[in-house]
Amino acid sequence: MPWTDASARTALRSLFDTAIRAADPRHVLARHLPAPPRGRTVVVGLGKSAALMAQVLEAHWPTPLSGVVVTRYGHAVPTRHIRVIEAAHPVPDANSQTGAAALLTAVQKLNASDLVIALVSGGGSALAVKPAPGLTLADKQEINRTLLACGASIGEMNTVRKHLSAFKGGRLALAAAPARVATLAISDVPGDAPQVIASGPTVPDPSSCADARAILARYGITPSAAVQQALNDPANETPKPDDTRLRHNSFTLVATPRMALEAAAEHARTLGLTPLLLGDALEGEARDAGAVMAGIAQSVRRYGTPAAAPAVLLSGGETTVTLRIPSPGRGGRNTEFLAGLARGLQAAPGIWAIAIDTDGIDGVEDAAGALIGPDTIARARSAGRTLDDALARHDATGLFAQLQDLVVTGPTLTNVNDFRAILIA
Repeated sequence: MPWTDASARTALRSLFDTAIRAADPRHVLARHLPAPPRGRTVVVGLGKSAALMAQVLEAHWPTPLSGVVVTRYGHAVPTRHIRVIEAAHPVPDANSQTGAAALLTAVQKLNASDLVIALVSGGGSALAVKPAPGLTLADKQEINRTLLACGASIGEMNTVRKHLSAFKGGRLALAAAPARVATLAISDVPGDAPQVIASGPTVPDPSSCADARAILARYGITPSAAVQQALNDPANETPKPDDTRLRHNSFTLVATPRMALEAAAEHARTLGLTPLLLGDALEGEARDAGAVMAGIAQSVRRYGTPAAAPAVLLSGGETTVTLRIPSPGRGGRNTEFLAGLARGLQAAPGIWAIAIDTDGIDGVEDAAGALIGPDTIARARSAGRTLDDALARHDATGLFAQLQDLVVTGPTLTNVNDFRAILIA
């Protein structure tokens, strides 16, 4: 069919909606529930999807249960038996401490006949925080802000966080022992590594304090004296994969970025588009990733490789934004990716794209992401803006707001990382 601006934008939004449905706990969680235990069932959870996961669990669990989950402000849903605490993201606040304390209290005094169901999803690293001995919430907040600004990957950030915590990196599971812990997780991290999702509170962790120190050194971060002391303290090492106290626990991925991309690919075929999956674990600087994707899209348009048009390039993962100025504008990694992509495409005809954080919030903005098309550069110029300026000031979200190209979904109550689709007509 001949693609117009309206039909291309509608198709891209439908691909995103399909991906979200594939990761919605209401569609995927129930089939993964463990068998009820002989003893008590205690539910703990943390992450942007924790409250919705708890609601679904309550609807399908056949025996009495109790527990507590911690989610982001604005992400709570009604539950009957499981307490919901809301806290801050991406920088923790006092409620993050309250949440971690409540989770640890919930798993106290259990025995081997009891079952702990842990509902884990992205965002949990900030939402539930218990600083290691000698550290304060302010220490954790400062290191979080520094890591967010330096361009570190989510895996690197969580390696540091775990070794400054009395909660993450398997320690919640240790607190629950000898009860069995069954973790049901929605992955928001490249590679779906259990120890990275929400900093792995219920799974063993192969990383070390030395790894955390090396990450800070790599990014030229000089930590406070308290943080430095904590990272030099052997007591802050996480439980390792051979720790026998965790051997009876289980970990199940109920939704992943790959599942979401595959659902979108299947939907693309019904739209007459050839889907090309470029990976679910892409990382790197957002604007640079956009430039790379522009080159691939141009190759499809000009030469029919690596796929013939009409086609759609699908990718997931989590890019980063290294802040280069002290007071940046309104930006997010997905809008910055799109600005880099549009700059690389240079108004090439017949190419549109969408890039969205699947949790519905790109960075700290209300928007989930944005859309671009062949006329993006011209419309920006008419608005008195340029892509170069938007990228220099990290103000891509501000630019797309002026162009009315932002995508606003509200909290989706799931999180399988970023979703990017580039349609080449």
